[in-house]
Amino acid sequence: MKKILAVMMLMAVISSTTPAFAGTHGTNGQVSGKSIGAGALSLIVWPGLGQILNGQSDKKVITHALLGLTGVFRFWSCYDGVVDRNGGVWENRI
Repeated sequence: MKKILAVMMLMAVISSTTPAFAGTHGTNGQVSGKSIGAGALSLIVWPGLGQILNGQSDKKVITHALLGLTGVFRFWSCYDGVVDRNGGVWENRI
C-alpha cells in the first residue's frame, strides 16, 4: 500500500510540473501514429529511442539517453516523443 501511495504521489508531482516545461523549449510538431510510437519507445524501452524515430538531432538523442538513467525522465521523453518536439534546451536556452 505504501508503494502504491508513493508512486501516486510521484506521478502527481511529475504531472503538475510537466505543463510548466511544455512550452518553454522547442516547438511542437504534430501528433501522429509515428510520434505516438516514438513516445511509447521512449517510455517503455529507453529514452532517446523515440527521438531517433522522430529524426531528432544526435545531441538531443544522446541527452535523452543519458538522462534516461534517471527513471523519472522517461515520462518527459515520452511526452517529447509524442508531440514530436523540435529543438530543445540546447537551441533555445543555453
